[in-house]
Amino acid sequence: VKEIAERLGYVPNRAGKALSSRNRPVRIGILLQSVGNPFFDKIKEGIAAAKQEYSDFTIDSELVELKGYHISEQLAQIDRLVEKQVQLLILTPINSPEISEKIDGLSKKGISVITLNSDIEHAGRLCYVGCHYIRSGETAAGLMGLMLKEGNVGIVTGSVKMLGHNQRISGFLSVCKKEYPGLKVIDIAENNDDDTQSEQAVFEMLKCYPEISALYFTAGGVTGGIRAIELLGRDDILVITCDNTLQIQRYLQAGRISATVSQKPFRQGYEAMKAALEYLINQKPLSTEIYMDNEIIIKQNM
Repeated sequence: VKEIAERLGYVPNRAGKALSSRNRPVRIGILLQSVGNPFFDKIKEGIAAAKQEYSDFTIDSELVELKGYHISEQLAQIDRLVEKQVQLLILTPINSPEISEKIDGLSKKGISVITLNSDIEHAGRLCYVGCHYIRSGETAAGLMGLMLKEGNVGIVTGSVKMLGHNQRISGFLSVCKKEYPGLKVIDIAENNDDDTQSEQAVFEMLKCYPEISALYFTAGGVTGGIRAIELLGRDDILVITCDNTLQIQRYLQAGRISATVSQKPFRQGYEAMKAALEYLINQKPLSTEIYMDNEIIIKQNM
């Protein structure tokens, strides 16, 4: 039988394993805090690639994109997707009790949640897919320690409402304290992953603390931050980031950024959508965490 199938070029239809699923669409809601943050472009490409692999099924997915970290807005959009009778929600959650309670409520209704790119505390989500943020922050501190040894550091983060951003800071501070006591973090600023806010925050930070010799960006808004550095003529500042967008690649090439710790956004999107489809179609149990590798990128290995 196998020889005949090979000779005829037969390709098995995955839907044959779950014929009942072909008769009704798989409904997935996707909610990302992605407006104005180019990092998520690759995540969306990964989601689309995984969805294409399951094209023999009827997949009804809706993507909602938000800007900033507003709890009420995220709650409202979750409710809107639930009204559309989604079976599973892929979500980049704000780390708050309100969102945690909402996720628990969805689980009781039989709507599973996969957290993507950032996790949440004390919530009954099905699975987390994304960066191991503590290790990402530890890696960034190790890089900075090797390059600088000692100096005053400013941290620019997205939002204290996001668990991942806080975990990066925690990992960074931990390694500095244990292994590089000469690195002193003297200021932390939020930019909400917005370039305009980032430019203002970095400008004010460097004006207030001209002794800063290095910056660590734990999230987006890097372009705005670099603009502030250039406006102040501070080409001496060592910059380490955490993504691998086209803008960051250009800054690496130009020497504005010394290194970045990539979190593989395409694979994040791909693995999240694949996990969702495997769970819904094939009833495949999932790992509670699917972590990406923390990849160090410098100009010479881009």
